[in-house]
Amino acid sequence: MTQFLEGPQGRRIAYERVEGRGPGVVFLGGFRSDMQGTKALWLEDWARARGRAFLRFDYSGHGESSGAFEEGSIGDWFADAMAAIRGLTEGRQVLVGSSMGGWISLLLARTMPERLAGLVTVAAAPDFTERGYWAGFSPAERAALQERGRVEQPSDYGEPYVITRRLIEDGRDHLVLDQPLPLPFPVRFLQGTADADVPMAWALDLLDHARGEDMRLTLVKGADHRFSTPDCLAQIGAAIEEVLARG
Repeated sequence: MTQFLEGPQGRRIAYERVEGRGPGVVFLGGFRSDMQGTKALWLEDWARARGRAFLRFDYSGHGESSGAFEEGSIGDWFADAMAAIRGLTEGRQVLVGSSMGGWISLLLARTMPERLAGLVTVAAAPDFTERGYWAGFSPAERAALQERGRVEQPSDYGEPYVITRRLIEDGRDHLVLDQPLPLPFPVRFLQGTADADVPMAWALDLLDHARGEDMRLTLVKGADHRFSTPDCLAQIGAAIEEVLARG
């Protein structure tokens, strides 16, 4: 049953939680995704079958949470995630960050490393507002963003994405690849080679940049950005098991 947490600045965060043993698992979804996605639901079943505590939630402006998506930013969604972990979990957690959730999970790792038992990312997209959108904008799009405060970008997942000037500017305040990134716990990065949204080079850059004693990148040939085939989902489960065993 969906419940709600009163989050930062009055934002209501929708969540679903499974009670169980720790360390718990927290799923962090992607840009404009929600907690009803394939990976989130599969992970809940995975956790229930193992008696493992599990949390999934919607950032503000996503899914059942309050707020408008276009008014949000990386900083807002990071604050939502931090509030959810602090208010809804106990002890150390394994974070599973998908796409933008990978970026959010790295911000959490930098801010509260003592609460993490490990980290699994799926097509992590750290700094994508700068490395992806801003870097890919034409001069006309950059001018429109400055003048009108927003531009629309086509999406393979439905309606065009509205990219706001606030999203870009706030993203610059939350970059993780422009400074040291210690990850002092087991880390597993998963990346599909056929991902059209997050370049494989980004996964290699992240692996090279981050620092930790137990860190691995797995490239899955032919897997796309959704990373939701039965084989891919099994890869996520195996990565969590490995992190738990080594944490």
